[in-house]
Amino acid sequence: MNFSSYLDNEQATLAFAERLASALYKTIKQRAQGLTVYLNGTLGAGKTTLSRGVLQGLGHKGAVKSPTYTLVEPYEFSDLSVYHFDLYRMADAEELEYMGIRDYFDLPSLRLIEWAQRGEGVLPEADLLIDLVVQLPGRTVTIQANSESGAQLLEQLGT
Repeated sequence: MNFSSYLDNEQATLAFAERLASALYKTIKQRAQGLTVYLNGTLGAGKTTLSRGVLQGLGHKGAVKSPTYTLVEPYEFSDLSVYHFDLYRMADAEELEYMGIRDYFDLPSLRLIEWAQRGEGVLPEADLLIDLVVQLPGRTVTIQANSESGAQLLEQLGT
């Protein structure tokens, strides 16, 4: 099951991300388990913008910084933990083992992972694969479900 849409600009990306946040939250609460989302795209495709919109859609009020140097940025909500990963600067997937990556996946949390291919062999399979492709003046977003939870989420998005 797939979903695809053209997003004209940053505002459209943020609006879509807020809609996505609602579906992510509902799916996590209904299934009582976490979700792993891989965000794929070239530099500047909108991965961090989409992540920011999801976090704002979940109720985050502050700034959303890219965790390019820290690898992970945690966000705590009253009933949900979100971990935003950016693996762009990671040289070896084994680095994830040293940071205790498995602990993040034992929790019923939301894991947003940019540059997931750099963690191949260590990261678990994604529930959702989100591809962002620049098509000026905006971008195209394509979402592929990789699990039952992912398929349920796409149904909630209205695909």
